[in-house]
Amino acid sequence: MTVLTRDGCPACVRAEDDVRRICDELGVRWSVVDVDGEDELRAEYGDRVPVILIDGVEHGYWQVEEARFRAALSA
Repeated sequence: MTVLTRDGCPACVRAEDDVRRICDELGVRWSVVDVDGEDELRAEYGDRVPVILIDGVEHGYWQVEEARFRAALSA
């Protein structure tokens, strides 16, 4: 479970807070990757951050849809 973010992004901060809360509750490991650290990531996701990846597959972007996110993590 990975959240793609960038510095100075208020939506990214909110998404990280939501992901942290939910993943901590469910015992799911997660990480944060700054898209500006890699040219490929910046080109692919830079205009849509935050982006949530589950098992390397894009789950959503811009915000955490909590019910859908929880269901995906529980599957």
